[in-house]
Amino acid sequence: MSGLPSNPEFIKLERKGPVLYVWLNKPETRNALVGGMGEELRQTFTALQTMPDVRVVVLRGAGGTFCAGGDLKNFNAASKPLAPGEHDALKEANRNGGALFQMIDEARQATIVVVEGFAMGGGFGMACLGDITIAHADAQFAMSEVTLGIVPAQISPFVVRRIGLTAARRFGVSGGKLNGTQARDIGIAHEVAANNEELEAMIDANIAQVIKCAPNAVAITKALMHRVAQGGLPMDRLLDQAAEDFTSAVRSDEGREGTSAFVEKRKPAWNVGWKG
Repeated sequence: MSGLPSNPEFIKLERKGPVLYVWLNKPETRNALVGGMGEELRQTFTALQTMPDVRVVVLRGAGGTFCAGGDLKNFNAASKPLAPGEHDALKEANRNGGALFQMIDEARQATIVVVEGFAMGGGFGMACLGDITIAHADAQFAMSEVTLGIVPAQISPFVVRRIGLTAARRFGVSGGKLNGTQARDIGIAHEVAANNEELEAMIDANIAQVIKCAPNAVAITKALMHRVAQGGLPMDRLLDQAAEDFTSAVRSDEGREGTSAFVEKRKPAWNVGWKG
């Protein structure tokens, strides 16, 4: 798997046809985002930018839990005041975490985030990055930073965009917990599984649906939606760009294949099926 970490220590990678499973793989720490894990995730999502043959990324945690958030031991060790002129490694690491969240959020592939067990702090933020997020009913979500005297700094933009300011403020200032059903009700998760068997079936059903879709069209659609969500452009500019995206897609190899397949009553070439 060219460009991906060759022998990752903190994550596990599994390739199955057009799907890459990315496992946070430190269950003894509830998959906390220790420094090495962030670096391996950055390397992975950097490589994915040039891997169009990977069409779906499934991001989940090993050991029955998703992610307990940041590395609190490291935060504690770095809490001492800086000496004059000293490099602020903690600030740099925090900002790098935000850059990683942005890479996951803007991946060209359809990204499925699977939440079991805990999604705390940074894990809560990562749950908000999925194009499709599936939660176990018993999962626990919380923006727990304020209960520890710290701030949900890098996740806040993604959380607010996902669930809106009103809900984000409630959970951001209270650190209150949600279960999987409550996470779905406020817009973090799209689907909730009552048990493990149902969870796996939901993952496979969503993969199968995405595989029916043209990969470049998926990437362009995601980029278009991000431009809309980011704001800053007037509506006429957004619509002009959308028209460019549409006409380019229609005239692309994918567009010709898709419309021809429809007329000829056959599956397009990219619809290779998924058996799980």
